[in-house]
Amino acid sequence: MPDPGTFAAGATVEAGLQAWLTAFARRAEAAGLRRETLAAALQGLQYDHDAIRRDRFQAEFDQPIWDYLDTAVSRTRIETGRAELVARKRLFGALEAHYGVEREVLAAIWGMETNFGRQRGGKPIIPALATLAYDGRRGGFFEQQLIAALRIVETGVVDPAHLLGSWAGAMGHTQFIPTSYLEYAQDFTGDGRRDIWGDNPADALASAAAYLARAGWVRGQPWGVEVLLPKGFDHAATGKQNLRAHADWLAMGVRLPGGGLPPDFGRAAVLLPAGARGPAFMIYPNFFAIARYNTADAYVVGVGHLADRLAGGGPIGAGWPREERLLSLPERVELQQRLTAAGFDTRGADGKIGPNTIAAVAAFQRARGLLADGFATARLLDLLRRGA
Repeated sequence: MPDPGTFAAGATVEAGLQAWLTAFARRAEAAGLRRETLAAALQGLQYDHDAIRRDRFQAEFDQPIWDYLDTAVSRTRIETGRAELVARKRLFGALEAHYGVEREVLAAIWGMETNFGRQRGGKPIIPALATLAYDGRRGGFFEQQLIAALRIVETGVVDPAHLLGSWAGAMGHTQFIPTSYLEYAQDFTGDGRRDIWGDNPADALASAAAYLARAGWVRGQPWGVEVLLPKGFDHAATGKQNLRAHADWLAMGVRLPGGGLPPDFGRAAVLLPAGARGPAFMIYPNFFAIARYNTADAYVVGVGHLADRLAGGGPIGAGWPREERLLSLPERVELQQRLTAAGFDTRGADGKIGPNTIAAVAAFQRARGLLADGFATARLLDLLRRGA
């Protein structure tokens, strides 16, 4: 017999959601949405437990980057992407000419987001967004997306039942969230509809191209290149926030794997996504344009490297520290709490290893006479636990 507590918990969240929806409908109507739209879209809406579960785990943050890239830039994905570029040569050529974003980059985003349209997501997004707005970690953000989704419904391009996507509300071939759809979606086919959901990917790929172009994409420049750091290199200089002049990096001994000089596209940073024992990349403005699409370093490196492979480039040369055990979510929260308590403020303990935590880790490492690469590992947490 099911646990009665399960029913009680379920009833509690459902009642809470319904109360929230009543208040939300008033806010949405005040924001200009029609009462008829709200009634049609919100009637019978139920709590989406799957969306909450998935919100707690995101591969870009919770997998080691090497495992993430094994899937993101797999042999099958490279082969499929190259085949799509050949099969849709005319479309990709037109997109590249119109928006100034290389075809391989657009194909890489398409591949990363939905495996070239094969996994677009079949979840009705309005219930998911409502649940996440009510009970998620970023309620304000998801309420904004919910209002935007309802505005999309009001345009008549799609009805609520066919407004499909991922658990987090990302839609179509290139997984646009509703606010991005309203601002950037394109009608590249000229049929009067900005259709990112259908089998034809033209509008969705054009929308991604428009997004990257607005984010500052510079045609003809790489997202980054793999580099080698000399012995004795000061790892405190790394990190995507530490932009330096090209000449400064050369003076510090940064070179290409074959010994040549990295290309000069102005100020750049050096990124160590797996610490000093993994590959190093010199990153350029196009890295940050991709990051507007998804801020996770693993995602940006995945898109950039997949684009390079689609263009005929080779694999990453340096090895990854695959024997390193990375931290679980509770351990990452504990790491942040212990660092802050020890005087190395991470500015919050959410389990996401972002720039603030990386800086705090590096400061702790320097204070303890360790190589300060900012890479959070189980060994580092053990040091903090022992008060070392």
